[in-house]
Amino acid sequence: MTITDDVNVLRHFKTVLWPQAYRTGDTVLLDQLLHDSFQMIDADGNRSTKRDELEYVRDNEWDPGDFEYQIERLDIYQGQFAIVDGRGVATAYTYRSSNVLVKEDGTWQAIASHVSGIEQVT
Repeated sequence: MTITDDVNVLRHFKTVLWPQAYRTGDTVLLDQLLHDSFQMIDADGNRSTKRDELEYVRDNEWDPGDFEYQIERLDIYQGQFAIVDGRGVATAYTYRSSNVLVKEDGTWQAIASHVSGIEQVT
């Protein structure tokens, strides 16, 4: 896989697959996207694990209305690690997030995510 292939995979991962898993409550897809060591820090500073995220998606509906994730940074290091950050734009709010991903056995998975700067759209 070339660097261009990895960039395309990561763009699809973050702009299509990740929001799709949350919107549709697809815990099977989310399980594939998140590394077993995944942890998220939310806007309030709370930490959650992969298990917590899977339970949240299973038990809660996420309907942000129109949604787009706008990637502002996508860097790949040594073909195995990536940083993807940007801005989520939903109908009623925006936020910033950063994500760390690792490539193991040819597959990218998120190992960390941080969300901050949530602002309500007026």
